[in-house]
Amino acid sequence: MTTSRHAVVGVRERIVAAAYELFTRRGVRDVDTDEVVVRAGIAPGALAEYFPTKDELVLAVLRRREELWTFALVEEQSRTRGSTPVQQLLAIFDVFEEWFVSRDFDACTFINVLLEMGADHPIGRAGIEHLGTIRDIVRGRAEQAGLTDPDDFARTFHILMKGSIIAAAEGDEHAARRAKRLGRTLIEAHRPPGSAPLDDDLPVRTRRDQGYQPRRLGTYGDLVGGRERMPRDDSDGCAVQ
Repeated sequence: MTTSRHAVVGVRERIVAAAYELFTRRGVRDVDTDEVVVRAGIAPGALAEYFPTKDELVLAVLRRREELWTFALVEEQSRTRGSTPVQQLLAIFDVFEEWFVSRDFDACTFINVLLEMGADHPIGRAGIEHLGTIRDIVRGRAEQAGLTDPDDFARTFHILMKGSIIAAAEGDEHAARRAKRLGRTLIEAHRPPGSAPLDDDLPVRTRRDQGYQPRRLGTYGDLVGGRERMPRDDSDGCAVQ
């Protein structure tokens, strides 16, 4: 890769990283593109060169969120904590429990943009598509577990996931564990007749129970590989209240 190519990638990454931190913590409408320029430390005209419209920048942030949150956090970490699909399903709430108490808990960006922009807006529709990706992961595990009506299960389980996120944003310290109990009941309801007791198919303990400190998610420094870390602005909360 040439030096100029490195520079192009570097500037684009700085823009996406800065926008990611601002949009995920404050929402879309509350953030002006001038703030993104300042936070990314780029020339005033550089933003329009890479992202001609604000909507295009938001869509790039949603794609990055899917990489970091949907796949790297929720899918991967829950998958590595269980040896069976049922264990991996319930382990989602173990991952949530750690995330909810971490300094970087910022609720669900996909829900936020949907509520903020509406289902008819391109950004709202993108949020719906990304939420669908999460359901696809759940549906796939339900199919692997042999649960009945995997689509209905995935939609209902996803309601528990979304509800626990909002409850945690409200301050419920036990939201993940409450949702996990309901998730277990839901799995029982979708298991075929004659299935072995679910007690033999429980997920491992959360790493939080073992003294694990969850890694930070989505800070500017993390997104640009630690090359530069901008000061964290804690004055603004999550868009979901």
